[in-house]
Amino acid sequence: MSSRGSRFLASGAIPLIAPELLGDIITHAADLSLVISREGRVLSVLVNPTHPGFGDLSSWEGENLRDFLTSDSQPKLERQLAAFADGRDAEKPVVELNHCDKEQWEFPIRYTFHLIGPDETVLLMMGRDLRPIAEMQMQLIEAQMALERDYEVQREYDTRYRVLLEATSEAFVLISVGAGRVVDVNPAASALIGLPREDLMGQVLAQEFEGRRQGEFLQELAASARDDTVRPLDLHLRRSELRVLVTPKAFRAAGDQLILCRVEPAIAAVGVSDDLTEGLGAMYHTGVDAIVFTDTDGIIFSANDSFLGLADAPDMSSVKGHSLADYLVRGSVDLRVLVENAIRSGQMRMFATKLAGDYGAQVSVEISVTHLADVAHPALVFVIRDASRMEVVRKPGVAVSDDAVRSVMELVGTASLKDIVAETTDVVEKMCIETAVELTRNNRVAAAEMLGLSRQSLYVKLRKYGLLNRNAAAD
Repeated sequence: MSSRGSRFLASGAIPLIAPELLGDIITHAADLSLVISREGRVLSVLVNPTHPGFGDLSSWEGENLRDFLTSDSQPKLERQLAAFADGRDAEKPVVELNHCDKEQWEFPIRYTFHLIGPDETVLLMMGRDLRPIAEMQMQLIEAQMALERDYEVQREYDTRYRVLLEATSEAFVLISVGAGRVVDVNPAASALIGLPREDLMGQVLAQEFEGRRQGEFLQELAASARDDTVRPLDLHLRRSELRVLVTPKAFRAAGDQLILCRVEPAIAAVGVSDDLTEGLGAMYHTGVDAIVFTDTDGIIFSANDSFLGLADAPDMSSVKGHSLADYLVRGSVDLRVLVENAIRSGQMRMFATKLAGDYGAQVSVEISVTHLADVAHPALVFVIRDASRMEVVRKPGVAVSDDAVRSVMELVGTASLKDIVAETTDVVEKMCIETAVELTRNNRVAAAEMLGLSRQSLYVKLRKYGLLNRNAAAD
């Protein structure tokens, strides 16, 4: 068949291609094309001009192709050449070869082999660059490894969480806010509620308490979780008939809002009535004196409104988690004296200092502190009284002993004014050191910080005024 003088191939509708166009078609059809002899010598190199990754490979022409292959790719080429030399088809129609140039660069190519020429004396190798595929495979491998690492981290956290729930003696129940159902529960809570963990999982928690509806119960939990000053919910378990206190903590995880409920039996202390408990609670919330609860490091976890007023704090959340030292003028010096003496002797009374508010205002206060060591979580209770009104009626100045005044007065007429002032300075200095040592219960480190001295300077002055041996004997 012919059309306008052009002849077509018998196997299809592809016209015979002019030789001058064939090279251009081959160049654009493959990323890299090689024309080699049956011995493997490169006769021509055709690089796709739209492919930027090869550069100039004209130096290959006239060279043996084996010199540009890695050691593992050379046997593959030999098998292909041997198959064509024996007049049989190649073992594999597609072969992947890795090119290299003295280990300076390396790239993989997937080739198809074709016999061309009038006598089929040369081979055409049309190749596709495999580097994009290799890079994609590497990205997939790295992504898979990252997923495996994340999975291992997740398993580690899950194991820690599970061990913590199993090992703690406190009862915890984790519920979903949306459904109000139990997401997880530890053995202590399961024993307290009186139902196995398997039966509790997925159940509505409100039905385990007497007279509680699901909607009302969830609203109370959410309100209590938002306000740290609200007392725990006082509830009665339906199965075990125990009175318990439920303290909720709200948080989000993976987009879901959850509430962690700590459940503890509401067992009153021996000899303490409900009336006394209610009275103490009312005094804490409405009392005149400031009351602050901290851990043994002085970190605040609860404080009443009177303290918020002294500290000029807007609400409880602004002071919770802060150190009480942040609100003392002498900071950690005063806190250390209070904490160490309270832990050592159980309590400390009437410690005079100044409280600094959030806006810089200072108030003279007297602090008493008690160490609660016999509770599940040891704590310190600070009772802080505003003493600014007492300073108005107090006489100004520092109380001076009669002996000190007499010793100074005896110098008049016998010494110059300069010597008298120097002697007076020593008296005042001695009194200040004695006061600091007394306030700190002979804690030399705290006394030195209170006076703004180094420990070495304090010891020198103690020795100078004969206070060193006396304080040691007092210990």
